[in-house]
Amino acid sequence: MPSRDSRIGVAGLGLISPLGDHLDVAWTRLMAGDSAVQSMSWQGVPDLPVASVVFDPATVLSKLHQVGTERVSQMALGAARHALADANISGWPDAERVGLYVGTGMGGAGTMDSAYAALYSGHRIPPLTVPTGMVNGTAAVIAINTGIRGPVLTYAVACASSAVAIGEAAHALRRGEIDIALVGGAEALLVRGTVIAWHALRTLAPIDAHDVRHSCRPFSADRAGLVLGEGAAFMVLQREEDLRARGQNARAWLAGSAVRCDATHLTNPDVAGQVSTVRAALRASGLSPSDVGYCNAHGTATLVGDVVECEAMCQVWGDSASALRVSSTKAAHGHLLGAAGALEALWTVLALERCEIPPTQGVVALDPRCIGLGHVLGSGERAADLRHAVSNSFAFGGTNATLIFSRA
Repeated sequence: MPSRDSRIGVAGLGLISPLGDHLDVAWTRLMAGDSAVQSMSWQGVPDLPVASVVFDPATVLSKLHQVGTERVSQMALGAARHALADANISGWPDAERVGLYVGTGMGGAGTMDSAYAALYSGHRIPPLTVPTGMVNGTAAVIAINTGIRGPVLTYAVACASSAVAIGEAAHALRRGEIDIALVGGAEALLVRGTVIAWHALRTLAPIDAHDVRHSCRPFSADRAGLVLGEGAAFMVLQREEDLRARGQNARAWLAGSAVRCDATHLTNPDVAGQVSTVRAALRASGLSPSDVGYCNAHGTATLVGDVVECEAMCQVWGDSASALRVSSTKAAHGHLLGAAGALEALWTVLALERCEIPPTQGVVALDPRCIGLGHVLGSGERAADLRHAVSNSFAFGGTNATLIFSRA
């Protein structure tokens, strides 16, 4: 049996994102302060800024096999295959010892949107609507196409979904239930019904009058709301001894994680709940706040959320808060909801690996209530001293998830 103290390594990374599907290209764009945010139109709402993905499903599935699969599942399969290739995995010694852990918030949003549109216009609903649109459909498609026969699990915890999935996959590895974990998240919610629902919630940013690419401005004094994004990100996790046995280096170590609930409100964030979560993750990793040099913040650019997160991080870091570098990459790629935790964990791993910190782009002046942390703005910066980094995911429903990674 493996030791419960085994280090969990990130063996491979893969993404299908608004910034691209190649790690180096996407990272270069992110570090340069580039943005994938653009304007899109839907009947029933004003034009809105979003971050969409250029993706051809034929790159992952034949036309025959595309039938009965959702865009969210297709992007997830592409990102999962990229992660497996990056980890130098082409097959399974024992498929029952491989686990798949997937986070998604909306699941098959496109399928359900099309089904309702057909229903209300008097047309026939496609017969595969249920299996295509079900929330675990993405995990099923990946398992079928990769031959994974171990635990195949789906986590639907709003914006914390894939961060929770990563933490749970690591626990399963430490318990010895599996030997390899393929874990990540996917979201494809840029469809009319879902966008209109989000618009009704009054949390979406309008198009920036000067530059649509700067519509999402986390921590900015003039921020106006979040920008929806789509995409998928996956990573392969293994225990240190198993990585060494097959001659594979870790890109980073998952040092610890924690999940806690505010238990206060469906949509309003809570300082105490976030503080509790981050402190629990630090305890799990055996680190003190001063050990951690970077925080990939949840930072959605909502009026309340950004202030609450900054206050929580200042409470945890105390006198060393100004030394903690902080950024929200959502400014560049939007909020991927259930996939946000996985994509932002991927950026956090690359930050440690490359000793670079991506910026929050588009911010001219910080909200005075967000001052006190070491915000990285405009373009990225070098960080030769970076050893440990935090990735936060704070969800509707009050579930908070924090992941802590360490440089390999």
